[in-house]
Amino acid sequence: MYRRPLAFLNSLPAHGDLVEIRLGPQRAWMVCHPELAHEVLMDPHTFDKGGPLYDRLGKLMGDGLVTCRQSTHRDKRRLLQPGFRPSHVAAYTDLVTEEAEAVCEGWRTGRTVPVTEAMMTFTTRTISRVLLSDSLDDPTTAQVRDCLADVVRGLFVRTVVPIDALFRLPTPANRRYRNALSRLHAIIDTVIARRRRGPDRDDVLGTLLAAAHGDGDGPPITDQEIHDHLITLLLTGAETTALCLAAAFDLLARHPAAERRLHAELDTVLADGRRPGPDDLPHLVRTRCVVSETLRHSSPGWLFTRVATRETELAGRRLPAGATVLYSPYLLHHDPASFPDPERFDPDRWLPGRPTAEQRRATMPFSVGNRKCLGDEFAMVEATLALATIAAHLRLRHLPGHTPRPPRPAITLGPRSLVMTCEARSRMPSPHPAGTPRAAHSGTAGDHVVDDA
Repeated sequence: MYRRPLAFLNSLPAHGDLVEIRLGPQRAWMVCHPELAHEVLMDPHTFDKGGPLYDRLGKLMGDGLVTCRQSTHRDKRRLLQPGFRPSHVAAYTDLVTEEAEAVCEGWRTGRTVPVTEAMMTFTTRTISRVLLSDSLDDPTTAQVRDCLADVVRGLFVRTVVPIDALFRLPTPANRRYRNALSRLHAIIDTVIARRRRGPDRDDVLGTLLAAAHGDGDGPPITDQEIHDHLITLLLTGAETTALCLAAAFDLLARHPAAERRLHAELDTVLADGRRPGPDDLPHLVRTRCVVSETLRHSSPGWLFTRVATRETELAGRRLPAGATVLYSPYLLHHDPASFPDPERFDPDRWLPGRPTAEQRRATMPFSVGNRKCLGDEFAMVEATLALATIAAHLRLRHLPGHTPRPPRPAITLGPRSLVMTCEARSRMPSPHPAGTPRAAHSGTAGDHVVDDA
């Protein structure tokens, strides 16, 4: 699990739909079938958030939306949901494309580009503007980006080797992890204190501060709850989308036919060289398909845990109260029973009408049920617009001698230090290239498969 986690996961379905494994001194049960995963995720009162992963995340995020127990989840989600409704997502379009253009503004032909770092800068700036307006300047954004990178690296080993004594040792890795946590919490505390002294703003922090004053529908929230919500949304809103975008550029460079089809669509939809806007989203069908296939092939969220709140039965096995149950989007997305030739990167899997009902149910990069990711549609729109903005003008190529290697998972999965070279791209002249599909509504673009998961 620690040395070769992805190969280990892929080996488990051969042992059954529910497989008992060991995490250090603890027993756990891995769900290996999509229907069984739905059974677990659609019953959050029996299978609540918890286990080694969420125990570790709780020390970072506190009692935020991701780590809270089911009993408090509804009120927290209801408080935060307005900022991520579809109408608000459309309003963020200019913000997303502006930040995507800014991150690649200096990229020129022949330049070596740190792709993962650039995507982390982009997503950190984007989510911080959604949460905090313009409260983070460029140096602070860079600090947040670097802190998040150190934190996610440290969290994985703390999950699969749940022996606390090891992480109290003064090793360089442990010091980096603790220092990153301290800096991240200090930055958020500073932003909250500064906002309290300034004018009200229409952003997520503004919503939280109003709730603290008792201006919302529910009871007033505490200062600690404000802090926990911001840390949670910042971490989940930056790391995963950045890794998805980095993986998309990596995969497109290795699959030139898919890249050509993407470019053909962009040259049609954005024929005048402009930024994509909200009206273009229904027509960026292949672009969204690239994002959907990247989330299937290299889903950043690759392993999650739940805890049985009572003695229960699952797949014919009696599980005791407190049992840790794991499910892996990576395992489910790479099962050939659901996806033939699962290692092949094929965005056409998600063209309208292509995916089967079974494939939709097996696809869960954002989870399912009432604990599904709050910002799932925002993440899809953000990744689609960023990919369109950058790929419309630039092509990223692997360095000479590049050899693809399996990703090394941390708490998330993706290329953590991807470096590529940049090429300016000339636009294709044909206004309607053959094979470029059109969608009548954004709800059907790419079969909207991620949201139907």
